[in-house]
Amino acid sequence: MSTSPRTGSVAAPVARAIGALTALELRLLARRGENVLATIIIPVAVLLFFAGTSVIPLATRPVDFILPGAIALGIIAAGLVNLGIATAYDRSYGVLKRLGGSPLPRWGLIAAKLLAVGVLELIQVVVLVAVAVVALGWTPGPNWAPQLVIVAIVLGTAAFAGLGLLLAGTLRAEAVLALANALFLAFLMLGGIILPIDHLPGFLQAIAAVLPANALSLLLRAGLDSGGAGAAVSIQEPLWVLAAWAAFAVLLAVRRFRWE
Repeated sequence: MSTSPRTGSVAAPVARAIGALTALELRLLARRGENVLATIIIPVAVLLFFAGTSVIPLATRPVDFILPGAIALGIIAAGLVNLGIATAYDRSYGVLKRLGGSPLPRWGLIAAKLLAVGVLELIQVVVLVAVAVVALGWTPGPNWAPQLVIVAIVLGTAAFAGLGLLLAGTLRAEAVLALANALFLAFLMLGGIILPIDHLPGFLQAIAAVLPANALSLLLRAGLDSGGAGAAVSIQEPLWVLAAWAAFAVLLAVRRFRWE
């Protein structure tokens, strides 16, 4: 008697597989204490310390300047530090190679990682805004523009996630660990996050003005109109700077990323 050929299990739809991998990425993030420290605790600590003191002389209330910077710092931590380092070690341990041979297309793997970054950033924004409102009495300005905030977050995510993937796909994991953390500190000090760049020495001002961290911070301040400061921020230059960094980082990451 003939039998029907054995059929293999049907692969889950790509969307479902991406969703499952995104959930796995978030669970792994929650288990890595150092990543929770960099992505959640440090931005909140920066907000509470610098917005709650008069350490840095500012023309507005400290919280009005620091909150957009803390959100920018969280985006940098999520894309450059968390995504870059985690992907570098996945590549080093051969995880990317094995996943690249699975039914899930490689673009789906990257999409899952980016979706996890997006969920993490949403949590960061909610936590930081809640802390600013409850602990520091912050409110957005009367002319705040949520569409500009969204554009800034999308471009900032593309820029820093692109940089993270570029490092992860071209360097050894140990080098990515060191370089990502060094860049994180450099952006914290020179990116207009806790200190206006016009407080820096002249030669550093020129460097800071073209950094994606400063452009992201400026756009978030304009979008939130924090302390009514949005009208004083010209968005044209930072918008072009951040868009250029996003395009550069993503295109170079696509061209240079190696899976093994």
